Amino acid sequence: MSDSEPLLSIRGLRVEFDVAGGRLPAVGGVDLDLAAGEVVAIVGESGSGKSALSMSLAGLNRGPRAHISGTATLRGQDLIAAGEDQLRQVRGKDIAVVFQDALAALNPTQRIGAQIAEMVRAHQKVSRKQAWARAVDLLREVGIANPEQRAKTYPHQLSGGMRQRVMIAIGLANEPALLIADEPTTALDVTIQAQVLRLLKRLQTDHGTTVVLITHDLGVVAEVADRVAVMYAGRIVEQGTRDQVLFAPQHPYTRALLSSVPRIDGPAQERLPAIAGNPLTGVTRPPGCAFAPRCDVAHDACVTETPALTQRYGRPGQLDACVLGPDREKVRVA
Repeated sequence: MSDSEPLLSIRGLRVEFDVAGGRLPAVGGVDLDLAAGEVVAIVGESGSGKSALSMSLAGLNRGPRAHISGTATLRGQDLIAAGEDQLRQVRGKDIAVVFQDALAALNPTQRIGAQIAEMVRAHQKVSRKQAWARAVDLLREVGIANPEQRAKTYPHQLSGGMRQRVMIAIGLANEPALLIADEPTTALDVTIQAQVLRLLKRLQTDHGTTVVLITHDLGVVAEVADRVAVMYAGRIVEQGTRDQVLFAPQHPYTRALLSSVPRIDGPAQERLPAIAGNPLTGVTRPPGCAFAPRCDVAHDACVTETPALTQRYGRPGQLDACVLGPDREKVRVA
């Protein structure tokens, strides 16, 4: 793979699930490239398709009711077309996942050192003693004090922040090229959140790991992301560098998300702005832009045209999916 080629190239990715009312379109045709050694944050409200997108990369949402199509090519291998045996070789080695609920993800009956060592031995030909030593080293690397003793403890004996560090240690056991962190700080207090985010950023810098960060917290995005992809109703509606998306957002949905974040500068607000209406949750998707029913600048064309993700207005690297021009005159659809 040359330096100019992306580490991961996603094209036309669709994820649908059979539900009582029909087939639910969780991800509706996503194109996204990830370069080696960058942190890409995927943001959006709950139900926007963030986790469905990321879990499909590791084959963790396959099943008889799941329908996944498109391509996701990692180092020349299409992860979507790969069989389960092939994915077992990829998971934990080339791709690792850090889940939101570390307590549920860890085995409550095994010591944490044994769980890390098990991941090491799954992909490396080393002895049990060598794998245990590697587990202790990983605990030390992720900032857990007295790792020799902590390796002998069980998950319930650790704090939430320490369990999340253990999950990151498991993810790094085989130095994967791609680390997927799915809401890794949601259940943590703000102090521990900051520590975990600094850890992720340091590990990305030290190891050159590409990190996909799934979050709805724009403060987390500002802290660690290099690029941002904003999802709504299963599609990416805007992407660009962190500064482009956070400080010069182009899509009305991105602007609405940012306006609902409390600010520490300026006068205190009695009530934060909220996005009108509710996200789409049913199996039926209306024609046109999915955000149009909630958009305060929607135009007649918004309910008939499905906008493509396009670079406009002379901003290299920043794409958005809005049919309106940069002035976005307020022409509300009745």
